Amino acid sequence: MMIFGGCGALQGGTQLGAPLRVEHLGDTFVPYAVFGDYIQGLATTTYSPSAYNLLEHNCNHFSEEVAQFLCGAHIPKHIVAQPEELLAPSTRAAVQALLDNLVPQTAQNMYTNGTARHSRQDSPDYLTLNTQIEEARAASQELDARRSSLAEKLARKQRRRDKKRKKLQRECGDALDEHDAEDMAEAVEATAAPEELARAGPSAGALDADERRQEELRKRARDPPIVFSDIDGVQEYEKLAAALAGAQLSPEERQSLDELQQYLVHGEGSWVLGDDFLAFVGRLLGWAEAGVRVAALRCLAAAALREDVSLLLHQDRRHHALLNYAHAVDALSLPEQQALALFLCNLFENISSSEWLLYISEWEHNGQPLSNIRATTKVTVHACLSADPELRDVGTALMYNIATKEVKTVVFDEVCVELAMALLQLLQWAPGEEQLWRACRALARFVAHSPDVPQLVAMVGPDPAAFRGTSPRVDEQIELIMKHVK
Repeated sequence: MMIFGGCGALQGGTQLGAPLRVEHLGDTFVPYAVFGDYIQGLATTTYSPSAYNLLEHNCNHFSEEVAQFLCGAHIPKHIVAQPEELLAPSTRAAVQALLDNLVPQTAQNMYTNGTARHSRQDSPDYLTLNTQIEEARAASQELDARRSSLAEKLARKQRRRDKKRKKLQRECGDALDEHDAEDMAEAVEATAAPEELARAGPSAGALDADERRQEELRKRARDPPIVFSDIDGVQEYEKLAAALAGAQLSPEERQSLDELQQYLVHGEGSWVLGDDFLAFVGRLLGWAEAGVRVAALRCLAAAALREDVSLLLHQDRRHHALLNYAHAVDALSLPEQQALALFLCNLFENISSSEWLLYISEWEHNGQPLSNIRATTKVTVHACLSADPELRDVGTALMYNIATKEVKTVVFDEVCVELAMALLQLLQWAPGEEQLWRACRALARFVAHSPDVPQLVAMVGPDPAAFRGTSPRVDEQIELIMKHVK
């Protein structure tokens, strides 16, 4: 386990021995590589060694922030509030003054990466040697990480194979010996998408979470998401920079704009996006000039195709700036609606970002409860039923992507009916073959998921059978729909 300041302890333990109590905060689906980038970002910004403060910015505050990032949970309140609960205000002030005297600020600034440095200038030979040592250490750590990742993948693969072999033996009984069962299990294992499984990386949760992720990968291999990957991040950044050319930006805003350039133009990881980046995005989405808002959204749409974009999304758990804005889609201009829908649609490119769109945890916005899944649903319905062909095209892609996720929650059961109603209204307009296929594909999933949707199709109409003969793939989806509609 990694702890603020570079110290650490084994999982389930502490530096002082076994813990007195263990708190389960929840499970996470944040990929290991994304979590690594997140930790590296903290280590160089808000939780660098020099930022440590025993009373106000310590390991407990670090744990609180990491817990919120991983699973949206808080550590017990009394842990963070220990200084306030254990020390009177006057005592805290005295202790802080004593600590400041023991470790003055000038001494703190002499520390880099947790090690003391002399104030004199280092010799060129020392710098060269130190650089070589750091490069060798980084290469060794990367090799160890790859070995560990490979070992974990092989172990998970063997567990899945053993499980399938035992299941086959139970189903076939004496007719199937152990070697035959092993061969069949390997054949079943080979049907999984190997490239996707390799990219998934080590699971951050328990075995059941890993199996859930593998099932998601198999579904994606069967029904790949519809995204708009032709958007160019470099061009979109240049448009945003041009739109802001005459604006009076603060130094912090300039810094955030530079971070976006590093991410979109130079291909750096999302760790370059600082803690204030989403606040900067929020200000752009409230900009007076519509061109700035559209350019910012299209930059987000390009960023959505990046595998590590989930790191940025999870930083929005506190303020919900992105989805509060998205929920007001019907009040936005058409170019903003198009760019917003494109952003949400492209988030389905990766599993972690698509799951973020469908989170059910609620917060209050303008006096009403709101959640990720409700904001996503509103944008999808609005775009799908738009009179604008471009927006409707993205809307039907969004509808298709949501349907293929097959989320098993009560909240999804509720929005499922709302999405199905929008599809039935779209069918009344007799859309073209591509949009008709997307709509029928989504409706086929919804009628299979919710018992209310088949009744809705039968009562509201139009009859999906009326579209038979449009194309073989449309006919295939209509047959699936009619199996549930009586």
